[in-house]
Amino acid sequence: MTVDVSATCAFCAIVAGRSKADIVFRDAGVTAFLDRIPLFVGHTLVVPDEHHETLADLPHDAVGGFFTQVQRLSALMPAALGAAGTFVAMNNTVSQSVPHLHVHVVPRRAKDGLKGFFWPRTRYESPQHAASTAALLQRHWDEAATSAG
Repeated sequence: MTVDVSATCAFCAIVAGRSKADIVFRDAGVTAFLDRIPLFVGHTLVVPDEHHETLADLPHDAVGGFFTQVQRLSALMPAALGAAGTFVAMNNTVSQSVPHLHVHVVPRRAKDGLKGFFWPRTRYESPQHAASTAALLQRHWDEAATSAG
């Protein structure tokens, strides 16, 4: 038996109007609403209306329209909220509290208490380690491009 994930997904319920949320906008297959537990006032989640769990699952032809709406919100948020800028972030699977693709757009101000990234930083073992990591990713990029086209 196949389970309709969109029937149990909290964000699908918001998009469908089955759950209450403070909607910021609905446009071109995209819905944005305030995070219920925001980092700062105005913290908004932007989701595709169709259920896709991660960015990799979002159809290629939907990516541009989706991120155009994220960009638009990020651009208008500082003036709307008196912020200096925004923090834009997305998790894929790990730390993704709701398994529905969503982008956080968070207003930022100088000395607002948000310290860099939320996870510990690391260093490459050596310049060669960095170069070999880049080469590994580049090889996979090239292989994916070859198989796609």
